[in-house]
Amino acid sequence: MKPETKDYLDRAREDLDDARKILGVPLPRIVARSAYYAAFHAAEAFVIEHTGKVAKTHSGVRTEFSRLLKDTPNIEKELLKFLG
Repeated sequence: MKPETKDYLDRAREDLDDARKILGVPLPRIVARSAYYAAFHAAEAFVIEHTGKVAKTHSGVRTEFSRLLKDTPNIEKELLKFLG
């Protein structure tokens, strides 16, 4: 695993942990935001691991992730809709 990939996966785990902690509080928008960022950082990690490049924009991550997802079995395609 590339060091950059690990960094983004760590961010994703932190965001997911935040979402779980906030879940018990009636702040659904903040929970959703944390969950979204967890998925987004995981997508960034996927892109880095498969291309060796860091996308410079949000839409760049989504575009590259979508392209890579088409050729990768065993990845939940619904994640792409969530990131859209």
